[in-house]
Amino acid sequence: MNAREAVERLCRGEVTGVRRGGGSICLVTVDSKVVVAKRGVGPGATAAEAAGLRWLGEHDDVPVPSVLGVDDEWLVMQYIPAAPPTTEHAQCFGRALAKLHLRGADAFGCPPPGGPADAWMGVAPMRNEPHEDWPTFYARHRIEPYVRMCVDQQLFSTHEVKVFDELCTRLPEAAGPPEPPARLHGDAWSGNVHWAQDGVWLIDPAAHGGHRETDLAMLQLFGTSLLDHILGAYAESAADEGAPLAPDWRDRVPLHQLFPLLMHAAVFGGGYARQALSAARASLP
Repeated sequence: MNAREAVERLCRGEVTGVRRGGGSICLVTVDSKVVVAKRGVGPGATAAEAAGLRWLGEHDDVPVPSVLGVDDEWLVMQYIPAAPPTTEHAQCFGRALAKLHLRGADAFGCPPPGGPADAWMGVAPMRNEPHEDWPTFYARHRIEPYVRMCVDQQLFSTHEVKVFDELCTRLPEAAGPPEPPARLHGDAWSGNVHWAQDGVWLIDPAAHGGHRETDLAMLQLFGTSLLDHILGAYAESAADEGAPLAPDWRDRVPLHQLFPLLMHAAVFGGGYARQALSAARASLP
Protein backbone atom coordinates (compact mmCIF):
# COMPACT_ATOMS: atom_id res chain seq x y z
CA MET A 1 0.00 0.00 0.00
CA ASN A 2 1.37 3.45 -0.88
CA ALA A 3 0.92 6.73 1.00
CA ARG A 4 -2.05 7.86 -1.09
CA GLU A 5 -3.94 4.62 -0.51
CA ALA A 6 -3.09 4.61 3.21
CA VAL A 7 -4.31 8.16 3.80
CA GLU A 8 -7.50 7.65 1.81
CA ARG A 9 -8.31 4.56 3.83
CA LEU A 10 -7.25 5.82 7.28
CA CYS A 11 -8.61 9.36 6.91
CA ARG A 12 -11.57 8.54 4.66
CA GLY A 13 -10.92 11.57 2.48
CA GLU A 14 -9.93 12.50 -1.05
CA VAL A 15 -6.20 12.81 -1.67
CA THR A 16 -5.25 15.47 -4.20
CA GLY A 17 -1.47 15.47 -3.86
CA VAL A 18 1.51 13.51 -2.51
CA ARG A 19 5.08 14.70 -2.18
CA ARG A 20 8.11 13.12 -0.59
CA GLY A 21 9.10 14.64 2.75
CA GLY A 22 12.30 12.67 3.28
CA GLY A 23 13.01 9.03 4.11
CA SER A 24 9.82 7.08 4.81
CA ILE A 25 7.72 10.26 5.21
CA CYS A 26 5.29 11.76 2.68
CA LEU A 27 3.32 14.99 2.83
CA VAL A 28 -0.17 14.26 1.61
CA THR A 29 -2.93 16.73 0.78
CA VAL A 30 -6.29 15.28 1.81
CA ASP A 31 -9.53 17.28 1.85
CA SER A 32 -7.48 20.49 1.29
CA LYS A 33 -5.36 19.81 4.38
CA VAL A 34 -1.72 18.64 4.48
CA VAL A 35 -0.97 15.63 6.67
CA VAL A 36 2.15 13.56 7.33
CA ALA A 37 2.10 9.91 6.27
CA LYS A 38 4.94 7.85 7.73
CA ARG A 39 5.69 4.24 6.85
CA GLY A 40 6.78 2.08 9.78
CA VAL A 41 10.36 0.78 9.77
CA GLY A 42 9.40 -2.62 11.19
CA PRO A 43 6.84 -4.65 13.15
CA GLY A 44 5.09 -2.57 15.81
CA ALA A 45 6.75 0.70 14.79
CA THR A 46 3.59 2.59 13.90
CA ALA A 47 1.71 1.33 16.96
CA ALA A 48 4.60 2.30 19.24
CA GLU A 49 4.91 5.80 17.80
CA ALA A 50 1.15 6.41 17.89
CA ALA A 51 0.95 5.26 21.51
CA GLY A 52 3.93 7.45 22.38
CA LEU A 53 2.41 10.55 20.80
CA ARG A 54 -0.86 10.03 22.64
CA TRP A 55 0.92 9.49 25.97
CA LEU A 56 3.19 12.50 25.61
CA GLY A 57 0.30 14.70 24.51
CA GLU A 58 -2.10 13.56 27.23
CA HIS A 59 -1.77 16.74 29.32
CA ASP A 60 -0.76 19.22 26.57
CA ASP A 61 2.55 20.06 28.26
CA VAL A 62 4.67 19.94 25.11
CA PRO A 63 2.70 19.94 21.84
CA VAL A 64 2.98 16.78 19.73
CA PRO A 65 1.31 15.96 16.41
CA SER A 66 -2.19 14.52 16.61
CA VAL A 67 -2.58 10.94 15.41
CA LEU A 68 -5.10 10.94 12.56
CA GLY A 69 -4.91 7.28 11.64
CA VAL A 70 -2.70 4.23 12.15
CA ASP A 71 -2.41 0.65 10.95
CA ASP A 72 0.35 -1.94 10.91
CA GLU A 73 2.21 -0.18 8.09
CA TRP A 74 1.33 3.53 8.12
CA LEU A 75 0.92 6.34 10.66
CA VAL A 76 -0.92 9.49 9.58
CA MET A 77 -0.33 12.61 11.67
CA GLN A 78 -0.97 16.31 11.86
CA TYR A 79 1.46 18.42 9.82
CA ILE A 80 3.17 21.36 11.56
CA PRO A 81 5.00 23.89 9.33
CA ALA A 82 8.49 24.78 10.54
CA ALA A 83 9.66 28.21 11.71
CA PRO A 84 12.95 29.66 13.01
CA PRO A 85 13.95 29.07 16.65
CA THR A 86 13.38 31.85 19.17
CA THR A 87 14.59 32.38 22.71
CA GLU A 88 11.04 32.70 23.99
CA HIS A 89 10.02 29.38 22.49
CA ALA A 90 13.19 27.72 23.79
CA GLN A 91 12.44 28.81 27.34
CA CYS A 92 8.79 27.77 27.09
CA PHE A 93 9.89 24.38 25.79
CA GLY A 94 12.32 23.89 28.69
CA ARG A 95 9.61 24.61 31.24
CA ALA A 96 7.08 22.39 29.46
CA LEU A 97 9.53 19.49 29.14
CA ALA A 98 10.15 19.56 32.88
CA LYS A 99 6.41 19.29 33.51
CA LEU A 100 6.08 16.48 30.97
CA HIS A 101 8.80 14.45 32.68
CA LEU A 102 7.15 14.90 36.04
CA ARG A 103 3.89 13.39 34.74
CA GLY A 104 5.71 10.15 35.47
CA ALA A 105 5.40 6.59 34.26
CA ASP A 106 4.33 3.29 35.79
CA ALA A 107 7.87 1.88 35.81
CA PHE A 108 11.31 2.27 34.33
CA GLY A 109 11.22 0.76 30.88
CA CYS A 110 7.44 0.62 30.60
CA PRO A 111 5.99 1.28 27.14
CA PRO A 112 3.30 3.93 26.68
CA PRO A 113 -0.21 2.68 27.45
CA GLY A 114 -1.34 0.52 24.56
CA GLY A 115 2.13 0.49 23.01
CA PRO A 116 4.08 -2.70 22.22
CA ALA A 117 7.07 -3.81 24.26
CA ASP A 118 9.09 -4.24 21.06
CA ALA A 119 9.44 -0.72 19.70
CA TRP A 120 11.95 1.25 17.64
CA MET A 121 14.36 4.16 17.92
CA GLY A 122 14.92 5.36 14.39
CA VAL A 123 15.69 2.20 12.42
CA ALA A 124 16.94 0.23 15.44
CA PRO A 125 14.80 -2.15 17.50
CA MET A 126 14.27 -1.14 21.13
CA ARG A 127 12.77 -3.25 23.93
CA ASN A 128 10.54 -1.60 26.55
CA GLU A 129 10.04 -3.83 29.57
CA PRO A 130 9.07 -2.60 33.07
CA HIS A 131 11.69 -2.70 35.83
CA GLU A 132 11.65 -1.47 39.41
CA ASP A 133 14.94 0.43 39.10
CA TRP A 134 16.61 2.41 36.34
CA PRO A 135 20.13 0.85 36.48
CA THR A 136 18.77 -2.66 35.87
CA PHE A 137 16.57 -1.50 33.01
CA TYR A 138 19.31 0.59 31.41
CA ALA A 139 21.92 -2.16 31.58
CA ARG A 140 19.59 -4.93 30.40
CA HIS A 141 17.78 -3.13 27.57
CA ARG A 142 19.85 -0.08 26.60
CA ILE A 143 23.47 -1.19 26.91
CA GLU A 144 23.93 -4.96 26.74
CA PRO A 145 21.88 -5.71 23.57
CA TYR A 146 23.67 -3.06 21.53
CA VAL A 147 27.12 -4.03 22.78
CA ARG A 148 26.33 -7.57 21.54
CA MET A 149 25.25 -6.17 18.17
CA CYS A 150 28.50 -4.24 17.93
CA VAL A 151 30.54 -7.30 18.91
CA ASP A 152 28.84 -9.28 16.16
CA GLN A 153 30.16 -6.64 13.75
CA GLN A 154 33.64 -6.80 15.33
CA LEU A 155 33.45 -3.17 16.46
CA PHE A 156 34.71 -3.92 19.99
CA SER A 157 37.54 -6.14 21.18
CA THR A 158 37.19 -8.53 24.12
CA HIS A 159 39.09 -6.06 26.29
CA GLU A 160 36.79 -3.21 25.29
CA VAL A 161 33.67 -5.25 26.04
CA LYS A 162 34.93 -5.58 29.62
CA VAL A 163 34.55 -1.79 30.00
CA PHE A 164 30.83 -2.06 29.26
CA ASP A 165 30.50 -5.12 31.50
CA GLU A 166 32.13 -3.26 34.39
CA LEU A 167 29.89 -0.25 33.85
CA CYS A 168 26.75 -2.40 33.89
CA THR A 169 27.91 -4.01 37.14
CA ARG A 170 28.61 -0.65 38.73
CA LEU A 171 25.63 1.16 37.25
CA PRO A 172 23.88 1.58 40.63
CA GLU A 173 26.89 3.67 41.71
CA ALA A 174 27.09 5.58 38.43
CA ALA A 175 23.37 6.40 38.18
CA GLY A 176 23.28 9.18 40.76
CA PRO A 177 20.49 9.82 43.28
CA PRO A 178 17.39 7.62 42.80
CA GLU A 179 14.50 9.27 40.97
CA PRO A 180 10.98 8.13 40.13
CA PRO A 181 10.35 7.08 36.52
CA ALA A 182 9.80 10.02 34.18
CA ARG A 183 7.62 10.25 31.08
CA LEU A 184 10.29 10.38 28.36
CA HIS A 185 10.23 11.28 24.69
CA GLY A 186 13.16 8.90 24.40
CA ASP A 187 14.76 10.25 21.20
CA ALA A 188 14.98 13.97 21.87
CA TRP A 189 17.84 14.80 19.54
CA SER A 190 17.76 18.09 17.66
CA GLY A 191 15.98 16.65 14.61
CA ASN A 192 12.99 15.70 16.73
CA VAL A 193 12.77 19.13 18.38
CA HIS A 194 10.53 20.82 15.82
CA TRP A 195 10.45 24.62 15.88
CA ALA A 196 7.13 26.05 14.73
CA GLN A 197 5.39 29.41 14.66
CA ASP A 198 3.61 28.73 17.96
CA GLY A 199 6.52 27.10 19.82
CA VAL A 200 8.48 23.86 20.02
CA TRP A 201 6.83 20.56 19.16
CA LEU A 202 8.23 17.09 19.83
CA ILE A 203 8.03 14.58 16.98
CA ASP A 204 9.12 10.98 16.30
CA PRO A 205 9.12 9.71 19.90
CA ALA A 206 10.65 6.53 21.28
CA ALA A 207 8.57 7.07 24.40
CA HIS A 208 8.95 5.01 27.57
CA GLY A 209 9.32 5.37 31.31
CA GLY A 210 12.89 6.29 32.16
CA HIS A 211 15.29 8.74 33.76
CA ARG A 212 14.67 12.39 32.90
CA GLU A 213 18.42 13.00 32.49
CA THR A 214 18.21 10.79 29.38
CA ASP A 215 16.14 13.32 27.42
CA LEU A 216 18.40 16.14 28.60
CA ALA A 217 21.48 14.24 27.43
CA MET A 218 19.88 13.57 24.06
CA LEU A 219 19.21 17.28 23.58
CA GLN A 220 22.96 17.81 23.94
CA LEU A 221 24.16 14.98 21.72
CA PHE A 222 23.74 16.58 18.30
CA GLY A 223 23.48 20.29 19.11
CA THR A 224 19.91 21.46 19.71
CA SER A 225 19.34 25.15 18.92
CA LEU A 226 19.29 27.56 21.90
CA LEU A 227 20.19 24.68 24.21
CA ASP A 228 21.34 26.86 27.13
CA HIS A 229 17.96 28.61 27.20
CA ILE A 230 16.14 25.26 27.12
CA LEU A 231 18.19 23.71 29.90
CA GLY A 232 18.12 26.83 32.05
CA ALA A 233 14.34 27.09 31.89
CA TYR A 234 14.04 23.35 32.50
CA ALA A 235 16.14 23.52 35.66
CA GLU A 236 14.17 26.48 37.01
CA SER A 237 10.84 24.80 36.32
CA ALA A 238 11.90 21.49 37.86
CA ALA A 239 13.03 23.31 41.00
CA ASP A 240 9.76 25.24 41.15
CA GLU A 241 7.87 21.94 40.93
CA GLY A 242 9.78 20.60 43.92
CA ALA A 243 11.91 18.19 41.88
CA PRO A 244 15.23 19.96 41.23
CA LEU A 245 17.84 18.29 39.09
CA ALA A 246 20.71 16.74 41.02
CA PRO A 247 23.63 19.19 41.30
CA ASP A 248 25.93 16.78 39.44
CA TRP A 249 23.51 15.79 36.69
CA ARG A 250 25.80 17.11 33.96
CA ASP A 251 28.48 14.64 35.06
CA ARG A 252 26.18 11.83 33.90
CA VAL A 253 25.55 13.15 30.39
CA PRO A 254 27.99 10.59 28.88
CA LEU A 255 26.15 7.77 30.67
CA HIS A 256 22.78 8.80 29.23
CA GLN A 257 24.28 9.38 25.78
CA LEU A 258 25.73 5.88 25.81
CA PHE A 259 22.57 4.18 24.52
CA PRO A 260 22.09 6.36 21.42
CA LEU A 261 25.81 6.14 20.69
CA LEU A 262 25.73 2.34 20.93
CA MET A 263 22.60 2.24 18.80
CA HIS A 264 24.24 4.41 16.15
CA ALA A 265 27.35 2.24 16.28
CA ALA A 266 25.28 -0.92 15.78
CA VAL A 267 23.44 0.61 12.82
CA PHE A 268 26.05 2.86 11.22
CA GLY A 269 29.39 1.69 12.68
CA GLY A 270 32.29 4.07 12.12
CA GLY A 271 33.24 6.59 14.77
CA TYR A 272 30.15 5.97 16.89
CA ALA A 273 31.77 2.87 18.39
CA ARG A 274 34.76 4.96 19.57
CA GLN A 275 32.43 7.59 21.01
CA ALA A 276 30.41 4.92 22.83
CA LEU A 277 33.53 3.41 24.36
CA SER A 278 34.71 6.85 25.50
CA ALA A 279 31.29 7.54 27.04
CA ALA A 280 31.39 4.22 28.90
CA ARG A 281 34.84 4.94 30.30
CA ALA A 282 33.79 8.44 31.34
CA SER A 283 30.76 7.00 33.15
CA LEU A 284 32.63 4.56 35.37
CA PRO A 285 32.43 5.69 39.01
